[in-house]
Amino acid sequence: MKTYCVGELFAGIGGIGLGFKQAGFKISWANEIDEKACKTYSVNFDTLLINQDMTTLDPSTLSHVDILTGGFPCQAFSIAGYQKGFEDDRGNLFFDILRYVRALKPRVLFLENVKNLTTHDKGRTFNIIQSELSNLGYYLKYSVLNTAEYSQIPQNRERIYIVCFKDKKMFEAFNFPKPLKRVKKIRSFLDKEVSPVFSYKHTKYFSQLKKEMKNPNTIYQWRRVYVRENKNNLCPTLTANMGTGGHNVPLVLDESNDIRKLTPRECARFQGFPDNFILPDTLPKSALYKQIGNSVTVPVIYEIAKNIMEVFQKYG
Repeated sequence: MKTYCVGELFAGIGGIGLGFKQAGFKISWANEIDEKACKTYSVNFDTLLINQDMTTLDPSTLSHVDILTGGFPCQAFSIAGYQKGFEDDRGNLFFDILRYVRALKPRVLFLENVKNLTTHDKGRTFNIIQSELSNLGYYLKYSVLNTAEYSQIPQNRERIYIVCFKDKKMFEAFNFPKPLKRVKKIRSFLDKEVSPVFSYKHTKYFSQLKKEMKNPNTIYQWRRVYVRENKNNLCPTLTANMGTGGHNVPLVLDESNDIRKLTPRECARFQGFPDNFILPDTLPKSALYKQIGNSVTVPVIYEIAKNIMEVFQKYG
């Protein structure tokens, strides 16, 4: 079978790459600026990894790839952030992606971001993205998919996925995956025995948490002045600031009736990383939480990548 190669921008710990690898693609190279994320990536993949700011990297030095991927920084467009979009340097990184597209001319461009990207600045931001990609000769399809609906994982995580094709036939043949029937419960992602360091017993919130956290089958959050129960029995969207403590950290009532936060390994499971995916114990837990919150849900990526692979196999 012919090999189709992928290059990763904003690789993080390799969530997008892992999903594409599971679908049969070869990861040729990856680029990531964060040194700690590179440590996690390096112990899990033997891919060429370039730890450098992508704005200073010369794309002509990279090998050609069939697919270029990029889960580019979402904070500039996020509802939770200031929503500055292209006025934020992180939002401007989209135009650096175009520099790589011009140099590498991939047959497919795969992008991921927060769902708010489509409505930011009354739709003008997304119109610019579509226009720029169209000017480079790409046909674009996009969809907002929720992890809880497109995988077996009970996490409420809505993200926009943009798939762009150079070839019109491939574009017309590609479809986003259909929703799946979720069967796994939150408790199946939790460890039975966890270190006391994750307990909330010694926090100033504990007494109020103890009063209100009664359901062991869901996840709670401390929301500044009150306790929020996720009554849909879904894990809330995992974020990069989970390791900072305090506001919005996912909390569970565990089997020993203790109130604690999720461990990094449990968070990784809620993102679809297998248990043999290495989380380096040389890194602080705060860094691991950040890496996992910044990552993607691997099985959702796999479902999309699988459909892309089917198009490649049909049209070569």
